[in-house]
Amino acid sequence: MSREFAWPRLLTASGKGIAYGGDYNPDQWPKHVWAQDVELMRKAGVNVVALGIFSWDRIQPSEHEWDFDWLDRVIGMLGEAGISVDLASATASAPLWLYEAHPEVLPRDKYGHAINPGSRQSWSPSSPVFREYALTLCRKLAERYGENPTVTAWHVGNEYGWNNRHDYSDNALHDFRRWCQKKYGTIDALNEAWCSAFWSQELRSFDEVLLPRHMGADAMVNPAQQLDFERFGNDMLLDFFRAERDAIAQICPNKPITTNFMISTDQCAMNYSQWAHDVDFVSNDHYFHEGESHLDELLCSDSLVSSIAKRKPWYLMEHSTSSVQWKPVNARKRNGELERDALAHVAMGADAINFFQWRQSRGGAEAFHSAMLPHAGADTNLFRQVCETGATLRDLSEQGLPGTQIAPSHVAILFDAQSQWSTEIPTLPTTKLDHWHDVRDWYRAFLDSGVRADVTPLAYDWDDYDLVVLPTVFMLSDADVNRLKAYVERGGKLLVGYATGIVNEHFQVGLGGYPGAGNGTLREMLGVSGEEFNILGDIEGEPNTVELSDGGVTSLWQTCLTRVADNAHVIARYSGDSAREWELQDMPAIVSHDYGDGHTWYVGCDLRREDLAHIIQHELLPAINVQATDPNIATIERANGDHVFRTYINRRQQSVTMELDEREQSDIVLLYRGERAQNTITLQRNGVLMVRVR
Repeated sequence: MSREFAWPRLLTASGKGIAYGGDYNPDQWPKHVWAQDVELMRKAGVNVVALGIFSWDRIQPSEHEWDFDWLDRVIGMLGEAGISVDLASATASAPLWLYEAHPEVLPRDKYGHAINPGSRQSWSPSSPVFREYALTLCRKLAERYGENPTVTAWHVGNEYGWNNRHDYSDNALHDFRRWCQKKYGTIDALNEAWCSAFWSQELRSFDEVLLPRHMGADAMVNPAQQLDFERFGNDMLLDFFRAERDAIAQICPNKPITTNFMISTDQCAMNYSQWAHDVDFVSNDHYFHEGESHLDELLCSDSLVSSIAKRKPWYLMEHSTSSVQWKPVNARKRNGELERDALAHVAMGADAINFFQWRQSRGGAEAFHSAMLPHAGADTNLFRQVCETGATLRDLSEQGLPGTQIAPSHVAILFDAQSQWSTEIPTLPTTKLDHWHDVRDWYRAFLDSGVRADVTPLAYDWDDYDLVVLPTVFMLSDADVNRLKAYVERGGKLLVGYATGIVNEHFQVGLGGYPGAGNGTLREMLGVSGEEFNILGDIEGEPNTVELSDGGVTSLWQTCLTRVADNAHVIARYSGDSAREWELQDMPAIVSHDYGDGHTWYVGCDLRREDLAHIIQHELLPAINVQATDPNIATIERANGDHVFRTYINRRQQSVTMELDEREQSDIVLLYRGERAQNTITLQRNGVLMVRVR
């Protein structure tokens, strides 16, 4: 059962507005700096900070010693300045005294090595000892600050799973056995699900269940066991979050609680469509991908966050003002990208824009991670951009944007965390599969075609979309396939990509031909059946690409379709010298098929982004009768009952000119890095236009 949506108040007269600020770590600085911080925060338009995320050691210097005086003082200074506090449970990193007294709380890696303290999250979510200490801290904080008016929300934990997603400790083994027993009920059911007869691995009791620890340099883990271990790790951390949340909520029930997810198209460690039911409002940490995909990747990730939040406003808990310090090459943001990114997040449904962190650290592991107040101080270009962004967000708050909800698209691209975990298992036809990256590529191809799609969890409701796309959804249960079947039979349009529906939820291959999910139902819907996969790569003396008859090019995976239904239509076939070399000549590659009152497409190979856009423009958009807009500009709408806020963002590295219709000409809410000339707007690089349409 989902918790009811609740949004934290600001210390404004109305309690409303776009929240703006970042992580604040005053315990890392001398006390005389605190007053300077608060003064500069007010100058920058900061109205909220996340406080105490890594402060356990300062709050509890030893097992029986508590120090809240410094925290009282900081919260008091912030409240007097009109800055609200999102107070952390401070459990993300435990103090060294706890590890010294109880080394058994440390998680272990698959080799049996302890994950030693000194970084973040060096604790096992299955450790009863650690849980006892953590929940005591939660209760102490709730008792002291539950009624404090400056504390308007609770920030439980921090980026769960960052360093303890996979725990191979004895505590984890004990809990994994209990988890398996609860899931399967009988050991025979587990053996059937895991195909344990292979390699003589049948189990006689749940006491024989093992973690997928290191088995040798060339050993291969049972993929069903590995997939269940991924699910178990997700569930153990979610259970730990719930325990922290409930310890606080029992004492302080009237303030909303969240934890920050980690959703970008290079990570989605947890099954966040499941976690979202357990928070009062959805929060996310997003860090930009440098290069030409920067904006598109941001929009794609935010689309999934917005869907997970059920289109309610969501909270950007962390992003960066400029460069980070954890990549091989840490690119800085160019002029205009700081505010452009903030506005893009707002356009995609965020009512809170926060950074890591307020003041750039002078030492420690994140000293070179950018912050709102950089090493060079307040008289800097970066801090001036931070102030300008704060002023812009305050203006948007006054214009009535907060509380509006992002408008849905006609198109849903389905994402499934468990399919992402599946494509990371090494015993597949290729280790180069990546479900999330294929979602991103389809999302960008729709933008290239002038349409913004929604990225939506497979587990959520997508029945009302005109078109549903499944890119490399490797794992589909019978229930998933039946949902897809009902959707198409009612008139829905469905595109299924290569490497979709290959295994069921137990990682068992569907028999009778590919894709085999749903005991043949998926093949019946698509009107196709394949016998093998042709995998391309850097193989000496072999072609590494294959052309299609429509001009497309595939470079990784081709499903060898040997049967096509009589009423199906082949849109493209493999052709050319490389196709002949691989014995793919004239074999169907892309097939469409009428099914029930709906229609399906099967794309049996990976394709370049421009090839995906070709399919979208010539097959998909005509089928759903959707009018495309200018592909140079991303167009997003947020709305309430009175009006629509429509945002246009320049996707290109050069200026783009657009026309305004009559309804838009008189109500420009924001024009960032753009110029108006009568009925036209020229958006420069990183330019953003927001209009209000009544």
